[in-house]
Amino acid sequence: MPERVAPLDMAAVQVPWHFRCPISLELMRDPVTVATGQTYDRMSIESWIAAGNSTCPVTRSPLPELSLIPNHTLRRLIQDWCVAHRSLGVERIPTPKQPAEPAAVRCLLSQAESPSSAEPARVAALRRLRSLAGDSDGNRAVISTPENRASLLSLSFRGAPPSSCPAGGSAVAVEALSVVAMLPLSEQDSASVAGSAERLSWLSALLSFHPSAETRADAAAVVEAVSAGTKSPELRATIGSAGGMMEGLVRMLGRDRRSTKRAIKAAIRALFSLCLVKQNRERAAPLGAAKYLVDRVASGELDRGDMERALATVELLCRVDRAREALAAHGGVVAALVKVLAVKVSDRAAEHAAGTLAALCGASEALQREAVAGGVLTRLLLMVQSDCSERAKRKAQLLLKLLRAAWPAGDSLAISDDFQVHPSAGAVPTASFLC
Repeated sequence: MPERVAPLDMAAVQVPWHFRCPISLELMRDPVTVATGQTYDRMSIESWIAAGNSTCPVTRSPLPELSLIPNHTLRRLIQDWCVAHRSLGVERIPTPKQPAEPAAVRCLLSQAESPSSAEPARVAALRRLRSLAGDSDGNRAVISTPENRASLLSLSFRGAPPSSCPAGGSAVAVEALSVVAMLPLSEQDSASVAGSAERLSWLSALLSFHPSAETRADAAAVVEAVSAGTKSPELRATIGSAGGMMEGLVRMLGRDRRSTKRAIKAAIRALFSLCLVKQNRERAAPLGAAKYLVDRVASGELDRGDMERALATVELLCRVDRAREALAAHGGVVAALVKVLAVKVSDRAAEHAAGTLAALCGASEALQREAVAGGVLTRLLLMVQSDCSERAKRKAQLLLKLLRAAWPAGDSLAISDDFQVHPSAGAVPTASFLC
């Protein structure tokens, strides 16, 4: 279906005016009726209301309530009209998924919480909630009220078995956790999990032992949400100290071949949030977290946001001697980091790659030579001259200082008259021809 009506009109297909949205003048795809009786396309009227308007666009009358009622009859008429004009290139509009209603959400939660309901019925109610949450941000906002989150968290950890047998856990708890994994958690929600040794133990067990890759990903997503939701470093340290927590996250990144892309993404985000605290970096370092993260970066399978988080976590881990030494001995690390600088994933990714290279090359002449041979100098010079952040430039300048001794004798760039030491950079080399 063309985005606008004009192409249809030019093709001699006259769209009836009562099928057009009064706001956009386009064919309505999801017609809804407001309190004044006027009908609009849902996307257009929602944008109108979101802009702070509280009147009907056509009548200019105040809207006593902002509820939008689906106009199913008009939508079916539009669909029939589309089918009748299919030969002229008109495609049938799809039947829109209906938004979640607060009353329906509460009804589903009540069914899931009811001890008198059979387990299959309770699981089905939670799966319906998960489906609604996956449909749109609006649905998640309807579901994610404080009362609903409290109910879902209670269900997620109710009747959890010993950590040695996560596969025997309640199906209701696992399904509830899958809904929680899709919702933002408040500081109070996060504290209710981080402050409970039993809840943390259950999450750790799911991360490490549950046979379902999706459930392991859900557990990692909840760990990340809980860690990000708390402002207390002490509680973040408590999360990381739970038995098997860091091991489970690192295993998802490295040795666990069952990990899905979603599980890897969730593990990266959880590790990043947890490693903002020193104690958790010291726990993750001996598990090989840094090298597994670099391997994921080198694989090219991460999107930009997760690439930045992975590199930021690696740079944080390099503050731990054991992690830095292990990473320095891991083959291909320098090449992977230089490639990040070369392909210019983002300014943040480049900053963290430069910071990690500086940490690794500071005590290793061999790695300095490898970085120079890999072409890092030109990338760093470009970085210094670019409009990236001052913090990124400082890291690039520091790395240039470290690598100066590794430049080959007689290097054309090193002896060029164009090569100058920038006075404001603390004897950091820059190249005037790159300005």
